Amino acid sequence: MAEKKSFLIRMDAELLEALRRWADDDLRSLNGQIEYVLRSAVNDAGRTPRPGKKRPPGGKSEG
Repeated sequence: MAEKKSFLIRMDAELLEALRRWADDDLRSLNGQIEYVLRSAVNDAGRTPRPGKKRPPGGKSEG
């Protein structure tokens, strides 16, 4: 299992409440729902890290 890191996030109160309702509907914690939504967006954008391939410092790919 990947290491979990914590960080602070600020968002609009209405967005937070919408995520909370969605999490309740899907029987997830709010934190789990936010992670699910972010992971889905990363996958949809084709930004999932490839195994064995490290990004250089600064997050920009070479080439």
